[in-house]
Amino acid sequence: MSKAKVMLAAALLACAGSAFAAPVQAPAPEATAKTGIQEYEIQEFIADFTRFRIGDTVPALYLTDEYNIKQWKLRNLPAPDAGTHWTYMGENYVLIGDADGKIIKAYDGEIFYHH
Repeated sequence: MSKAKVMLAAALLACAGSAFAAPVQAPAPEATAKTGIQEYEIQEFIADFTRFRIGDTVPALYLTDEYNIKQWKLRNLPAPDAGTHWTYMGENYVLIGDADGKIIKAYDGEIFYHH
């Protein structure tokens, strides 16, 4: 291999190596971090061997009074709006509509320990 080709190969390798070594700037923590109870909010979860998402309808069992969480404040949950109630499904707290059983909001069960 000629000296010129070796020098060219070395220069290309040096450039390529510096491109991979360039630091990647992560987004500022305050720009991506959720605060307060927002960090526990989830968009989907599994309960009763079924994947549920916001907007899905829950089984009728969760519309009964025995599944209505009345002490939502002790569990660090926001007050339910009129016509809704909190229930517990698959280790998650789920806000559902009383009339239609639609999931409005869901929080990971770890919110119970939030301070």
